[in-house]
Amino acid sequence: MPSIRRNRLLAHLCGIAIALATPGAHAQDSSADLILIHGRILTVDANDSIAQAIAIRRGVILKVGSDAEIQALAAPGAKVIDLRGHTATPGLIDTHAHIADGGVAELYGVQLSDATSVAEIVARVKAKVALVKPGEWITGSGWDEGKLAERRYVTATDLDAVAPNNPVWLMHTTGHYGVANSLALKQAGITAATPDPTAGTIDRDLKTHQPTGVLKEETAMEPVARLIPATTPEQMRAGILHIQQILHSEGMTAVKDPDIFQLQWDAYKALLDSGQLKERICVLWHAGTTVAEAQKALAEINSVPRLPASLGDSRLLSCGAKIYMDGSGGARTGWVYDDWFRNATTPEPGNHGYPHTDPEVYRQMVRLFHQAGVPVGTHAVGDRAMDWVVDTYAQVEQEQPHPGLRHSIIHANLPTPHALDVMANLQKKYDAGYPEMQPGFLWWIGDIYAASYGTETTGKARGQHLEPFKTLQNRGILWSGGSDYSVTPIAARYGLWASLARQTAKGTFGLHPFGMAEAIDAKTALRSYTAWGARQMFLEDKIGTLEPGKRADIAIWDRDIYTIPAGQIKEMKCLMTLLDGEMVYESPDFK
Repeated sequence: MPSIRRNRLLAHLCGIAIALATPGAHAQDSSADLILIHGRILTVDANDSIAQAIAIRRGVILKVGSDAEIQALAAPGAKVIDLRGHTATPGLIDTHAHIADGGVAELYGVQLSDATSVAEIVARVKAKVALVKPGEWITGSGWDEGKLAERRYVTATDLDAVAPNNPVWLMHTTGHYGVANSLALKQAGITAATPDPTAGTIDRDLKTHQPTGVLKEETAMEPVARLIPATTPEQMRAGILHIQQILHSEGMTAVKDPDIFQLQWDAYKALLDSGQLKERICVLWHAGTTVAEAQKALAEINSVPRLPASLGDSRLLSCGAKIYMDGSGGARTGWVYDDWFRNATTPEPGNHGYPHTDPEVYRQMVRLFHQAGVPVGTHAVGDRAMDWVVDTYAQVEQEQPHPGLRHSIIHANLPTPHALDVMANLQKKYDAGYPEMQPGFLWWIGDIYAASYGTETTGKARGQHLEPFKTLQNRGILWSGGSDYSVTPIAARYGLWASLARQTAKGTFGLHPFGMAEAIDAKTALRSYTAWGARQMFLEDKIGTLEPGKRADIAIWDRDIYTIPAGQIKEMKCLMTLLDGEMVYESPDFK
């Protein structure tokens, strides 16, 4: 036997002998470096299994089982987290939250989400004026007339009294309208003679016809928005890090951030490269309202890793393009079949909202992305908008089947029976047509929604079918939950609670103007924020359930969502959050 061959054989046999002589060698490769014991583990697997403990190795779940089973897997020196009877769930997933822009707004703008009167909003603007120079812009966000004592819009006249020398822009909580003061309107060239733009509304005083300062939808807001100083890359990164801390404290480990531009992508990428991005982020790129803008977006999408590829081992994914089909329920600009209401009882004759994008152009844009193999998420609030969107998805799939793109209907507030049929067929046949919904709308902006959609007592039962989770469940249609932050607060526990409670914040038109027929149970709600959310981020093989082989993205809570009264879900507190087995948050109440 040649010496080289003989030496290789001897080395191989020696390796076998060493392995056989070291009983723990192979076992060590499958032992846990982290275990969680003495808990109640809600796995959200196909059987909704519940266990006591979890074994983790290098950020991946090895086994879920009893305390004894898991402790037997612990390697010498393994870290042990004693849950002391507390409940663990998969890390929660929000499939629609503008966290980058929202974080910037929280850090640098005037916060108005908790304002309870016009006077309070004006006072906060006045305080900001004292901190800036004349001529500098003042921005803020989060006001909601449904929560104000006056139950009306903030107007330019209100703001002029305290900010005559500073242009002011305050975005509404929905993001679909806002208010400018007179100086901002003047700088933007908006006067009484300015006509409403296509797919936009300049709100006017009913008596004088002068602009009130309230501008609805992008085309109306854009003349003001383009004058506001742009967010810097440094501000964008700081905003993301700010909101990331909040996400961790709420047991949230993955987010789909829709409608981004290069600025947001670059900020996420920079944080990833520096080791600071400790969330799973899936983005949708802004696609505009024209075919040319869609082509530009497609070029941006093609310039970064395409699905199923990711950056940072599933920390940053480019998940497709976003298109707007219509506007807002709060602004009464969503595209609907029947008249919108004002104050729940007074119809606005002829106001059926309007398409944000020309319907035929929209169809061309979807076809462009679909044929390029790019998922599309379409904002559709009104029932007429939803019908057009699902029919478009069906048409492009029939023309050129591309199963697995999971085209989505963002918000999907008011599906018609036709839309339900088409979504069910799309999901079954093409793995597409998924509603990405916001239960928190029923709560946080529920009072203005009730005013716009109408209630059962108005003779219009439309509001009873808003966010129809039970109907979706009965039809076998999967959906995912989200906040649309900063439209509603970011914490997913609010959406979980609202899925069961369907209760408005103020009860202006009753606490349950949308009825309870579409309420679901806690297990289904949790699934919509975990397993089903993971699908819409194209990560269902890695996150969303607590099963062997999945990443150890785990949230630990002070109570069990499956057993507590529904009202307590809103009050749950996160005690600890793990991402890939790394502790990214620990409550002072849990050591």
